[in-house]
Amino acid sequence: MAPVKDFSIEERLSSVLRLQKIDSKLDEIRILKGELPMEVADLEDEIAGLRARQLRIEEEINGVNEFIEQRKNAIKDSEALVKKYEKQSENVKNNREFEAVNKEIEMQQLEVKLAEKHIKDAQEEIAEKALSLEKAKKNIEVKEGVLQTKKGELEKIIAANEKEEKQLNKEAAEAKASVEARLLMSYEKIRGNYRNGLAVVPVERDACGGCFNAIPPQKQSEIRQHKKIMICENCGRILVDEELNNKVTLG
Repeated sequence: MAPVKDFSIEERLSSVLRLQKIDSKLDEIRILKGELPMEVADLEDEIAGLRARQLRIEEEINGVNEFIEQRKNAIKDSEALVKKYEKQSENVKNNREFEAVNKEIEMQQLEVKLAEKHIKDAQEEIAEKALSLEKAKKNIEVKEGVLQTKKGELEKIIAANEKEEKQLNKEAAEAKASVEARLLMSYEKIRGNYRNGLAVVPVERDACGGCFNAIPPQKQSEIRQHKKIMICENCGRILVDEELNNKVTLG
């Protein structure tokens, strides 16, 4: 069984510093993309909702049109009955029959008026729904225009950085594999605590490169000696000396 190599503190720091530099490069690409991926997804969801609303309004308009056709057919039926009863009224034998026929005629005439009112109300409803439909269509058109613009911007950024991002992701996976498990866990925890993603920072101008808190000369000396992993007492980031920071480069 091959012996497990015991990495020196400098080697451990170098490996985690290299990972930090790769992750920072990837962060720069994500910053370039900004909120575009989320904006594109939100716009796509919004357009899907507007299209569903458009379809619903169109179905409602079709339903009202069918109702209008039914009422028009009812008017035709009532008018046909009115003619039928008017013809019957010519052959009535007494007042009772005459009144009965007249009553039927009046009822059918009322049915016609009621159907005409229903048609008028339905046509007003269609007019309102048509306005809502037009508004929905215009909203879709506007949102689709914005979506195409946002997609175009995102695609340009992706195209410009695709090769580099792919390479950096590959290097990040390799770099993670070379970092000691416990140190990697600490690195990822610290990195997650800060928006800029900086977990490993150099000492610059006698201060922490992350929070800019002053680092005492004695501690700076210990950092340069690479005898143990040092952290900033103020922000908890892993500290490296400027020489090691300049020594670890990408590509």
